[in-house]
Amino acid sequence: MTRGGRLLLVLGGFVAGLLAVVAVALFLGSARISPAAVLKVLAGRAHAESTESVVILSLRLPRIVAAAVAGGALAVAGVGFQGLTRNPLAEPSVLGVSSGAAFGVVIAQLWGAGAGVTDALRLTLFGFGGALLAGGAVYLIASVNGALPIQTLLLSGVIVGIFFASATTVLTSLVDINRLGGIVHWLLGNVSPIPPGSLALFAALAGAGFWLILGQARQLNVLALGEEAALQLGVNAERLKVRVFVGSALLTASVVAFAGPIGFVGLVVPHVLRLLLGPDNRLLVPTALLGGGIFLLVADTLARNIVAPAELSVGVITSFCGAPVFIYVLRTRTRGVL
Repeated sequence: MTRGGRLLLVLGGFVAGLLAVVAVALFLGSARISPAAVLKVLAGRAHAESTESVVILSLRLPRIVAAAVAGGALAVAGVGFQGLTRNPLAEPSVLGVSSGAAFGVVIAQLWGAGAGVTDALRLTLFGFGGALLAGGAVYLIASVNGALPIQTLLLSGVIVGIFFASATTVLTSLVDINRLGGIVHWLLGNVSPIPPGSLALFAALAGAGFWLILGQARQLNVLALGEEAALQLGVNAERLKVRVFVGSALLTASVVAFAGPIGFVGLVVPHVLRLLLGPDNRLLVPTALLGGGIFLLVADTLARNIVAPAELSVGVITSFCGAPVFIYVLRTRTRGVL
């Protein structure tokens, strides 16, 4: 089978899997809705103000789309960052942008309402701004004479992340007690229904990051041979690292600004796909978009139903799933070194 045929077959399987998970997510929730009622709503034959229509179209469907986009964005960022560092343990949160976004959200809560913007939009804008600020700081600290050494990049991400996490802790003590619960809920990772306008902005930002990473997939394959080998094969390693860093930071920033820091998606999905499909980034990037969407959508569906009518934060579910995978990868790499 040709590479193109294999890609189409694999993508078709992932699309079918995503559609199946979407169908299950539409049926399940604190308000049980039969499959027939869901199909009636989606076909436009239900009354617009009926309970089923409101729940499906205003609550569940926007949340499903948000979860799928967020999961895909984090997984693609994970593929890019693991390819950049040539380390399967690397994941997007190492960039420090999650801590920067948390700092921005706390600033937004301290700023309070006003300026003609809604609470949700204000939190999103400040969260995205904080994420970009952290990403920019990491790049400025890590770059040396136009080069971007990987070890320096990783250390810079850790340092910037710790700095913004400490600043967030200090500012949290200044937040009004009535707003503190919302901040804590956001910090645990939460895929809430996003208004259509904000959802379109979210998808546009994530889409820009996805295409940037996808455009570097072939060169990431070459970079896996080492920077010297890549240079001999005509790949500008430093330019490639900057592009992948920007793409991964943009993807991660867009997610944490809208949904909070959701851990382990960018670690688990790329690793599982690499085991199933091999190391070719040209295949990993598009399948990560779909696989990440499936993973986070399953996690969010569990979060909505395990303790219904209450909800768990989706970040709790992904952490429970991701921690064993992280330990497995770490142990495997340790045995390989020994």
